[in-house]
Amino acid sequence: MSTTHSGNRALAALDGASVWLNSEPLTADELSGQVVLVDFWTYSCVNWLRTLPYLSAWERRYRDRGLVLVGAHAPEFSFEHDLENLRRATRELGVGYPVVVDNGFEIWRSFGNNYWPAVYLIDREGEVRFHHFGEGAYEETERAIQQLLGIREEIAGVDAGGVSEAADLDTIGSPETYLGSARGERRSHSPAPGLALNSWALTGGWSVGDESAVLDSSPGSVAYRFLARDVNLVLAPPPAGAPTRFSIRLDGQPPGGDHGLDTDEAGEGSVSEPRMYQLVRQRGRVAERDFEITFEEPGVRAYVFTFG
Repeated sequence: MSTTHSGNRALAALDGASVWLNSEPLTADELSGQVVLVDFWTYSCVNWLRTLPYLSAWERRYRDRGLVLVGAHAPEFSFEHDLENLRRATRELGVGYPVVVDNGFEIWRSFGNNYWPAVYLIDREGEVRFHHFGEGAYEETERAIQQLLGIREEIAGVDAGGVSEAADLDTIGSPETYLGSARGERRSHSPAPGLALNSWALTGGWSVGDESAVLDSSPGSVAYRFLARDVNLVLAPPPAGAPTRFSIRLDGQPPGGDHGLDTDEAGEGSVSEPRMYQLVRQRGRVAERDFEITFEEPGVRAYVFTFG
């Protein structure tokens, strides 16, 4: 483990946070003398979703032995700033530990953080003794927790499946791809099929804003040529609108057994709330394929593709 900076100074930012979920507000003084794990997250992030089973397992296993886990929710997209959206996501994802709402990124800045997800471990004397950015290093992180708690035992057994299943690093060949103009790249104006690997295209009446592409008139579709086991897409329904129906195709056909958690074998699904949707999980050999999602009603927003 390595000391980076004073956790007491970093945790002092908690004192100004007025909105907490699953807990009364926690202060730096109240946390003094305990081992504190601060996890920076944003609920639509697939990288964080893959860490959640481990965080939950550690919190359950060590909370009565001196560990306090604090989830600092620092939103990436505008819909994640909405407290009701965050309450729903916290409930649906089973996040049971204390969550502090960091919409202004004050806590984020107090740690000098730059990543989702990010874990910081603070010892009983208030020093940051360990940190890890991104997915993975689960055994290393749990061993660091045990060392600060003064215990040594087998690490927790965690079954991370579904949306939390680790990416297949041996086959993934597609990067995170934003559809908004602020960070968008590799957009093609050629129709699908015929896209180059990792290029994407819009069909129909879309407006592209900083964060997302918005469907102004239906039907409309987004196509992407990808190489990965999983295809995920962060989507939001129209403001105050009914669920928006969609269908997906792989190489022009319904996905069948390669459907994701949010689609069926016919490729049908709906956008009912703003979050990440798992649209494809290939069960067989992974190869380059054409993906297309078509929406039947206007108003849907598409933010970012991620892959696994």
